[in-house]
Amino acid sequence: MKAVIQRVTSASVVVEDKIAGQIGSGIMILLGVEKGDTEAAADWLADKICGLRMFSDSDGKMNLSVQDIGGALLVVSQFTLAGNCAKGKRPSFDTAAPADEGKRLYDYFVEAARRTGIQVETGIFQADMQVSIVNDGPVTFILER
Repeated sequence: MKAVIQRVTSASVVVEDKIAGQIGSGIMILLGVEKGDTEAAADWLADKICGLRMFSDSDGKMNLSVQDIGGALLVVSQFTLAGNCAKGKRPSFDTAAPADEGKRLYDYFVEAARRTGIQVETGIFQADMQVSIVNDGPVTFILER
């Protein structure tokens, strides 16, 4: 399971000209599910992201988590994170989880994040989405489990 996470002052995802999810200050999460990923990986990743100290304290140091600042998460499925660009000019998606398994683990991750008490908004799995963010910093991390 892979996630690209970005500290944002705002983020939204639009599907068919309608807002599917929107947050203010918090974390934008692009989540990719691969073959062999498990609920344990989703639990670990949700816990890691929700507790990651990536927000600045009063001294300007990254000492606060999204929980600490009362922020929110916007989780968007990102199939292309499983893309392998090592050979040729066209990405291979051989490691991507099949759609039904990808959706199951994506939904599981969202619920794991919600169990922390943080507000969680989402995109729509397999939809054509337009994502807008204001990356704060910019601060971006890549996490894999």
